[in-house]
Amino acid sequence: MGSPKVAFVLGGGGVLGAVQVGMLRAVLERGIRPDLVVGTSIGAINGAIIAADVDRSLDRLNRAWTSRDARAITTGLDVRPGRAHLMSTGSIVRLLEAGLPAARTFEQLQVEFRCCAASIERAAEHWFTTGPLIPAILASSALPGIFPAVEIDGEHFVDGGIVNSIPISEAAAAGATEVYVMQVGRIEYPLSAPRNQFENARVAFEISRRHRFARDSASLPAGTRLHVLPTGTSSQRDNRIARNLSPDAIRRRIESAHRAASAYLDREVATRSPVHGTPG
Repeated sequence: MGSPKVAFVLGGGGVLGAVQVGMLRAVLERGIRPDLVVGTSIGAINGAIIAADVDRSLDRLNRAWTSRDARAITTGLDVRPGRAHLMSTGSIVRLLEAGLPAARTFEQLQVEFRCCAASIERAAEHWFTTGPLIPAILASSALPGIFPAVEIDGEHFVDGGIVNSIPISEAAAAGATEVYVMQVGRIEYPLSAPRNQFENARVAFEISRRHRFARDSASLPAGTRLHVLPTGTSSQRDNRIARNLSPDAIRRRIESAHRAASAYLDREVATRSPVHGTPG
C-alpha cells in the first residue's frame, strides 16, 4: 500500500476560524503536511495561505489575524440604504495579497487547493480549482448580507458555507485517505430549541450544516481516516461571535485550539483507531 494522501479540510465560521491557526500549528509540529487543502469561507482564506507555502503559513496567518485589515473585517460594518451588503471586500483583498505574495492563481500554489462557493443562478455547490485565486476566495467567503456576491464568468457566487460548510466530501473525492478537519467549534456541542426569532434562523442553519457533515462523515470510503480536531472551547457560549472579535479573544482561541489539538493528536498516536468522529 502506498503512502496516504493527506488533506487539511478547513470549515467555515467567520472570526471563529482563528482556531484553525492553532490547529495548523499542532499538526505541523508533529510533522503532518498536506498533499491537498480544501476550504470553505474563512477556511478558504486560511487554506489558501497554507497551500501557498506550508513552511511560511503559520507566520503569515498569525500576521493576517492580527492585522489592521482583520480588525476592519470584524468591526467595519457600513449600513447604507439601497445596498444589499454591509461591507466591501477591500480589507479581505488586502489581507489576501499580503498572505499570498507570490500566488495569484491556483497553479502557483505549493499544494493542491480547492475552495467551495454557492452559485446563485444554479442554486448549486461550485468548486474552484484552477485560474485566478483571489476572486475564487472572495466568492467562497461572500457571506450573504455582509459581503457582496462575486461575479465570475457571468455567474454570481456567495459563501460556500451555505452548501458545504465542512467539505470532507470534496477531500474524499480527490482521493484523500487521511483527513484532518479544522472546524471552528460549532459541531462540538448539541443544539437546543430556539428561544426567539433570531435563534430560529441560527438553529435552522446549524441543522443544515451539521446534517451535511454527519452524512458525509458516514459516507467516506472504507479506509479513510478522519481526524476532527477540537477547538478547546468549553461551551457553546464560547462560540458566540460577539465574544470573539477582540485581538485578545482571537489570540486566546488560537492558543486554546493549539493545546486541544495537540492533546488530541498525541492521544491519536497512542490509540491509532481507524476512523474518528467528533471529539467529545
